[in-house]
Amino acid sequence: MKKSVFVLVCLFIIGFSLKGSTGLAKESLSKITPIFNNMPNEGCGDSVSRHSILLARAASQMDTGKIVLVIAADKPLETDMDQDHKVAGEDEFEEDLFDEYDDEAQAVQMVADPLYYFNHAMYSFNDFLYFYALKPVAQGYKFIVPSPVRSGVNNFFFNLLFPVRFINTIFQGKLVAASDEMGIFLTNSTVGILGFNQFAQKHLNMKTTNEDLGQTLGSYAIGDGFYLVLPILGPSTLRDAIGRAGDYFITPVNYVEPWELALGVNITDKINRTSFRLGDYEALKDASLDPYVAIKNAYIQNRRSEIEK
Repeated sequence: MKKSVFVLVCLFIIGFSLKGSTGLAKESLSKITPIFNNMPNEGCGDSVSRHSILLARAASQMDTGKIVLVIAADKPLETDMDQDHKVAGEDEFEEDLFDEYDDEAQAVQMVADPLYYFNHAMYSFNDFLYFYALKPVAQGYKFIVPSPVRSGVNNFFFNLLFPVRFINTIFQGKLVAASDEMGIFLTNSTVGILGFNQFAQKHLNMKTTNEDLGQTLGSYAIGDGFYLVLPILGPSTLRDAIGRAGDYFITPVNYVEPWELALGVNITDKINRTSFRLGDYEALKDASLDPYVAIKNAYIQNRRSEIEK
């Protein structure tokens, strides 16, 4: 008798709990449903619009005490064939994208960096020199010297580098480009008043090149060697460092006497060129997780692009 009463009490408690739980769930779901029904689609982006946005709706069945969740889509479900076709297309796009990135990354990684600690020390030194010496002076120079004058000075120094461009275009077998360089130099040195005005490029539509011995060596399939950061001069490679040494002997400014005057001319050229690129170095550093690696990769990719032209 006691056991029967105990069983009846337990059944009554369980039944009451189920009924209360069902009512509580129904009330909660009735509050959640409008949120899902009114969920906005804007701002989801193209990637979301390509897929169904699932809306959760609740319905309760009071007679059975069960809660049924109905998941509805805002558009018909795709067949397995459609999904497979889409996934295959997306996979091909991603593979092509990553293959292209991997090729560029591998090309940069092929340049060894055995002098990493020395290079990083030189990078830190150049970075300090830029922010505490070159940049403040270039900012003051830019503030004082008008832009047309600075452009004229830049054109003058570019015209002085004619021997470097002319000889290296010949070494690379670009005879047409070499003749153009000669014509540009003669025109700008006379009509352009010592090169301060690029008359040949502006009015005669003549195109100049920017060749150097490092590119010439690269055109003969001579590899980069290893990565190298030079004090003051910045990023380079073994091949380009040798090229710089060779170009030194065909750069007219280096023959100015006394050497203090030649040094002053080179410093003026450096400050003038920096005044046009203030903020570029800072932007590169801010946009990269590791500025040392970013500068290395950018330099190597840029040099290879110039050699391929």
